[in-house]
Order: sequence, then C-alpha cells, then structure tokens
Amino acid sequence: MHDISWRTYESLLEDSVGSPGTRLTYDNGTLEIMVVYIGHEDPNSVLRNIVVTTASETRQDWFGSGSITLKRSELLKGCEPDSSFYFRNAAALRKLRGNRNLDLQIDPPPELVIEVDITRSSLPRFPIFAAIGVAEVWRYDGERVRFYALETGTYQEVEASIVLPPMTATQATRFLELSTQLSAPEWEDAVREWVRARA
Repeated sequence: MHDISWRTYESLLEDSVGSPGTRLTYDNGTLEIMVVYIGHEDPNSVLRNIVVTTASETRQDWFGSGSITLKRSELLKGCEPDSSFYFRNAAALRKLRGNRNLDLQIDPPPELVIEVDITRSSLPRFPIFAAIGVAEVWRYDGERVRFYALETGTYQEVEASIVLPPMTATQATRFLELSTQLSAPEWEDAVREWVRARA
C-alpha cells in the first residue's frame, strides 16, 4: 500500500501486537503486510539455532531479540526481521527487556538479522536495515543461505560472517539441509563439532 502515513503505520503496529505471525514493513509511505506460515518459520528456527550454537561454542554473549520492531520515525522507516540478535550490546539489551520499548534513537540496532524469503524477497528491506545500521543480514531464499555485511551504507555479499565467526554461508546452508536428515541432538552435535574445530 502506498501513501500511508507514519501515524497509520504505528497504529497498525499497536493493533498487531497480538498477531505474532504478521510482519509490517514501512518505507517512506509504502507499507507491506506479510503473514508468516510454517514453511517460513522452520528455516528461521534452524538458522536461529545455528546462531545460538555458534555463539555458545565461541563463548560469545548474545541476546535474541526475535522479530522485534525496528523503526526510526525521522527516517520514515520500520520493519520486523524474522529474527534478530545482539552480541557486543547483549548485556545492555538484556537489562532493557521489560523496562521500555526499543528506541533506536538512543539504543543500538541488532548486529545480525535473519530473513527467510519463501514467498517474498527481503531484498527491498535491505535499505531499511542499512539505514537503521544493522551490521549483517543472513538471507535464505529457499535454496541457499547468503550472508551480507554492511559496508559504507550498503550490503555486500560475504562468505564468512563478520559478527559471528567462524560461521560461513556455505556451512549454514549445509546445516539447514542436515536439519531435515538428523535428529535434533545429532544435528546440534554436528554444529558444535564444526564450530569447535574452527574456533
């Protein structure tokens, strides 16, 4: 939808609080509403587990902020990634939880977001993530995982994660494939062993 005011966007955000499967994206008057289904959530869940396991094995503090609303009213931009994570600022965000809403004019943005593109491409949201200052995006297009790092205001595709080494896009894709072939404990062991061998 086009020519939608920021006030309308914020009202829709408030109304959708009880609908966790709904994602709203706003970019300078253009509003997109997307409803998430299980074929979307399964790869999102696997990628989240890759992040958590990698962070745990490399002894990196982390805070999962889920599909938190990232918005900047002065930029007229807002979106809700499928998943998001803090690392350097994990402790600060953990203290923030429950006290007040995230305010990106004073709070840092997540360092990593995950986007699963099963029914619609997330590429149009990349300029929003860039404007907000998200350092890295992991994008799954239904076939493979790609990593993008923010460099001088735009995202460049990279093979190795900048914020969560030693994970690579190729290995994240492989682990996503393995998640349908192994039991959950076997899969987690495989991820842990791979990370330990390279940490």
